Amino acid sequence: MAIYLKITNSTEVVQKKTSKWLTDITPERIDRKLVEDEVIKGIIEQLTLEGIKGEISAISGFDVKDSTLVTKNNFLVRKTKIF
Repeated sequence: MAIYLKITNSTEVVQKKTSKWLTDITPERIDRKLVEDEVIKGIIEQLTLEGIKGEISAISGFDVKDSTLVTKNNFLVRKTKIF
């Protein structure tokens, strides 16, 4: 089983949590990684509290369009955590 989660406002989240100066000098891809890492951490914490064990990955280079998985040339599994 897999669940797809696409974060679309990573820059805004980083801006709320840090200074505007830091947000201005940080590339969007780094913002996305920071937010992904925090979301993954939170998901693992919540699922562990529920007694759920599994694996979670940060993946880039794909999209879901009209219920179809579309992979791109830059498909990459950036990080996987087992909990």
